Amino acid sequence: MTADWEWDETLFAGSAAYYRRGRLPYAPGLVEALGGALGLDGCGRLVDVGCGPGTLALLLVESFGEVVGVDPDDGMIAEAERAAAARGVSGKARWVRARAEELPAGLGTFTVAAFAQSFHWMDRDLVARVVRGMLRPGGALVHVSDLKTEPPAVGGLPHPVVPDAAVGDLVRRYLGPVRRAGAGTLRHGTPGDEAAVLLRAGFSGPERHVVPGGRILDRSEDDVVAGVYSMSFSAPHLFGARRGAFEAELRLLLRAASPSGLFSARQPSTEVFVWRVGGRTG
Repeated sequence: MTADWEWDETLFAGSAAYYRRGRLPYAPGLVEALGGALGLDGCGRLVDVGCGPGTLALLLVESFGEVVGVDPDDGMIAEAERAAAARGVSGKARWVRARAEELPAGLGTFTVAAFAQSFHWMDRDLVARVVRGMLRPGGALVHVSDLKTEPPAVGGLPHPVVPDAAVGDLVRRYLGPVRRAGAGTLRHGTPGDEAAVLLRAGFSGPERHVVPGGRILDRSEDDVVAGVYSMSFSAPHLFGARRGAFEAELRLLLRAASPSGLFSARQPSTEVFVWRVGGRTG
């Protein structure tokens, strides 16, 4: 992925149980926006590459005849299976433990391939070429993420915001100044210029869609702690024997910021880039 980092299986080790609770949800209206952009009609097949606990795949499960989630982490696959069962959609959802670099893995062809904040962890040129070959004529690749350029909105909130800067300082005090990622570090961060990668692979586009967020969300102290542990750079295993001490300090920091134990956040907008193979889907 980068010259100074190599993927390993500990990247999100132990994070799966915290992911669904700790991460902020995508903006309301995402399903409708994707349905309109892609002409979804409840048929076709979706492959969600780097699916995590199935967050996006299960959000879109009614928009397809079948969704297939692919992720290399056992814990993420287990969480996705549990969530699908709880929603009663196990018959429409399939979960495959595999790295994106192992595709196509006999999974067949798809109408849509989705990457929800996962593409930067992969051998992007290889994966883009392979996924393009897995898409049917007129298919699409979609990249979904929080809108990173949106300024933080802190006014008019019923509770304090999470003291992110102080939490980041605490993580660095325990894990060091260079961002951790599995067994290694990301000295230069994750790669950018996704557009160049997808153009090289033969996709056309992109079409950009922004789904507005803005809802005020209440967050408990436990939600915030889960959010910290859901991140690759502060995954539970990274703290080793010091995890208890770290969490105790984290909770003290949070209680100092909000004695009630409640925090507020504005739901971020969701940014979607659609890349096409040939004509439009649908």
